[in-house]
Amino acid sequence: MTAMWKWLTSRWKRHATDPLSSWFLVRWDDTAVHVDVRPPGGDAWRASIQWEAITRVCFKAESYILSDGIYVFTRERAESYAIPMDAGGGHEFWDELLRRGLFDPELATRAMTAVDGVFCWPEP
Repeated sequence: MTAMWKWLTSRWKRHATDPLSSWFLVRWDDTAVHVDVRPPGGDAWRASIQWEAITRVCFKAESYILSDGIYVFTRERAESYAIPMDAGGGHEFWDELLRRGLFDPELATRAMTAVDGVFCWPEP
């Protein structure tokens, strides 16, 4: 989780004039989550994550200068998908995860008010 997040935030710092929400987008439909990433000065990539493939979601609270992160784990690959809360659609995506029961609302409250830490659902 950490290496990908450090890469994303270092890219963001170097291109502070390009808000993260303008080049990292997350959208969804009834069957899947769609991630479209086009970092300034980096390689673009896309991914679709089937809702039914999601096995665990983690929220990483960061300090006030970094974007909090959502990590989506699936049964289709060992690595998680890292989605910044400040991505275009990031906050709405978090709400959708809660609405679909993919993260515990009580734990979400603790995670969202934490200064730092990792909170996962289901818990180990």
